[in-house]
Amino acid sequence: MIGTDKQYDEAVQSCKDIFIKKTKDYGTSWRVLRPISIADQIFIKAQRIKNIQQIKTQRVGDDIASEFKGMANYGIIGLIQLDFKNESVEDLPLNEAEKWYDKKIGIAKDVMLDKNHDYGEAWREMSQESFVDLILMKLLRVRQILANDGKTLISEGIDSNLVDIINYSLFALILIKEGKHNF
Repeated sequence: MIGTDKQYDEAVQSCKDIFIKKTKDYGTSWRVLRPISIADQIFIKAQRIKNIQQIKTQRVGDDIASEFKGMANYGIIGLIQLDFKNESVEDLPLNEAEKWYDKKIGIAKDVMLDKNHDYGEAWREMSQESFVDLILMKLLRVRQILANDGKTLISEGIDSNLVDIINYSLFALILIKEGKHNF
């Protein structure tokens, strides 16, 4: 069986390939997105998966895996945007956008490795429905943190919630590829 580290990297690469191609097509137009808009983009994708899971049919051609890839990429975009404190929205060259992508996915991977150590890869026994529900919960948390002007009293911030969304999405992609999550 292939190791989690390699599976994770393969799932990331499938997401990054899309990110790079879209950046070539559109530039970094996502730079205009504020945190709430990024949360809403992820919400749309998670809600679509939940609807498909519940009604067991779909009419739009994009499969569930592509939605998880989109959520991972928007999570990374969200982490990048959090580092840009100024209001100016300049287009990033492709190579700079790729460096930011690699930096942020590196952070997410480090968190995944630490949590896998402590939790013993419990995610491998989770349902796809649970991943979607947890992502939706994390989005509600992000919205509440934004409503609190980005401040929390004892809880993790927006960045930690985005990292979890990225990792849940990548876990789902791994399990889809293994054939454990068929729909």
